[in-house]
Amino acid sequence: MSATTTASTVRNSLVSISIIAGIFFVFGFVTWINGALIPFMKTINELTAAQSYLVASASYISFVVMALPSSWFLNKIGYRKGMSFGLMLMAVGALLFIPAAAARTYNLFLAAIFIQGTGMTLLQTAANPYITILGPMESGAKRIAIMGIANKIAGALGALIFGALLLSGIDEVNQQLNHVTDSEKGILLDRMADSVVIPYLVMALVLVVLGLLIRKAPLPHAVAVEEEATAAIKTTKTSIFQFPHLWLGVLTLFVYVGAEVIAGDTIIAYGIALGFPAEEAKFFTTYTLLAMVATYALGVLLIPRYLSQGTALRLSAFFGIVCSSCILTTSGGTSVFFVAALGVANALVWPAVWPLTLEGLGKFTKTASALLIMAISGGALIPPLYGRLVDANKQELLAAGMLEPEALAHASTSSYWILIPCYALILFFALWGHKRQSWSRSPARS
Repeated sequence: MSATTTASTVRNSLVSISIIAGIFFVFGFVTWINGALIPFMKTINELTAAQSYLVASASYISFVVMALPSSWFLNKIGYRKGMSFGLMLMAVGALLFIPAAAARTYNLFLAAIFIQGTGMTLLQTAANPYITILGPMESGAKRIAIMGIANKIAGALGALIFGALLLSGIDEVNQQLNHVTDSEKGILLDRMADSVVIPYLVMALVLVVLGLLIRKAPLPHAVAVEEEATAAIKTTKTSIFQFPHLWLGVLTLFVYVGAEVIAGDTIIAYGIALGFPAEEAKFFTTYTLLAMVATYALGVLLIPRYLSQGTALRLSAFFGIVCSSCILTTSGGTSVFFVAALGVANALVWPAVWPLTLEGLGKFTKTASALLIMAISGGALIPPLYGRLVDANKQELLAAGMLEPEALAHASTSSYWILIPCYALILFFALWGHKRQSWSRSPARS
């Protein structure tokens, strides 16, 4: 291969990586505004904690429903058209926020979030396997870590911008709601609901423009790269069910996404429950995401030269268990700090699990990728379970006559125990699960 050809290949790969990084930026921005939406929706729709966390459920459940159809759809129309359609679908979801705000109807808000989640499913189904196979599998975590930096920087920006737009004055509104008539309450909440109109109108416009631009993006070799990567992997297995490490990887991603969403989406509401003013708490999601960005940067520098993907995963899981335990045993700002520190524990899990799970799958790579995308549904199920635990703990305290704010705040703190089994399962996959090549007792891969 000539030097000119090599330079051209490298340049094309960098262009492709940059485009996919832009896609990760988009769904990072849209995903991580949920941290601001949860307390916002809780107020304007007068919800319980469990109900408010359905904001996360509506977004993430779409990955279960739409992952396999998205894989089929991408095979039919290709990467560029598929990602363009996904962006347009997200724009439709953003526009639906406007009538939802006008009617102040929670179900319509959830429908809008689900439609946006469907668009993100299409984007994720295209982007994750593509970036994983765009180079050697042993450095897959490094490339995904670069994507993670784009994703979480966007998430931090989204959390800051939407936190400022949606949560400004929410403390005063919550206090006023206890002392106004029903008609005055309706006026207050309607005015607050209207604050989503301009941001989501702008978001829809940006998504439409990006959807049009991506149609011209230079990704002609994406399918060829996938075929070349999978053709090099020979397997004698005849069914997707013959790969135990795949199914363990799917389960690992399921609990990981649930833990990540709890760390990012509950921290604002948790800070408010502990007595922090909303003007201060609105920054907490950003702290979690910045911790992830810093750890992603370390991953880019260290993997695979100094740190293997498996070792990175083991360290992440262990640190997650430590942080979760510290949340339960501390209080106030210290406890919030350890929730934010989960960003460090979470950052390298997704980048490490993808290549460890897809390794050796050959012709089953596409189906396996769709299954991994479906595992994102952990973000739909585990956070509401945390919310139910919070509600149940509060009811017990109220029944016991413990009405002090400190006691009620403890209901949120103690519910974080749900994270420990999640990180324990991630640690199992890091130590043993990813090595299992058959359902027999002895693993076939070292």
